[in-house]
Amino acid sequence: MTTMNINGSETGTFRLFHLDLPPEAVERFTTMAGTGEWPLKYGLGATKLRPAFVDVVDIRDLGEMPLSKYLAEAHNASGVDFKAAKPQIDSLKGHVIVLPSQAFENTSQTLTIASPLRWIGTFHEETGKARGAKLRSKSAQGTLTGADANDPPGSTNMLKLILAAVAVLFLLLLAFFLL
Repeated sequence: MTTMNINGSETGTFRLFHLDLPPEAVERFTTMAGTGEWPLKYGLGATKLRPAFVDVVDIRDLGEMPLSKYLAEAHNASGVDFKAAKPQIDSLKGHVIVLPSQAFENTSQTLTIASPLRWIGTFHEETGKARGAKLRSKSAQGTLTGADANDPPGSTNMLKLILAAVAVLFLLLLAFFLL
């Protein structure tokens, strides 16, 4: 049995589990029943789990695509840990479950992984890199020119004029319907 802590504020992380069940039992295990029973949630020992973020993958459905490539493309998997685990990931057969951070509803919890689940690894999504040099202009630093910086947003004369016109129109319509 494997135990792991989920930080409710984590982002950009996903966990990969191998599911050791015959194909005909996978759907029953991974789908929440109308009664609220959910064997996957129990097998993880999770207190919160969002069905919309549970990715169940039948490795046979990938055809010639290795599972590591699917994870890299679908979940932006990257990093040294992911690269080191590629041989193990690509040797898996049957079904796997991918649980991104969002699957845990931003709830800190301790998972107790039980059979038929086996934790393969926790991996990180590739993050975007900034392009170009840091902006150095005064406008990029938040310095305003032109309008008075102390005026609240939307306090222009044009906005006041439009609001006055709408109010007059409303009063005319109200007087029309009351007479």
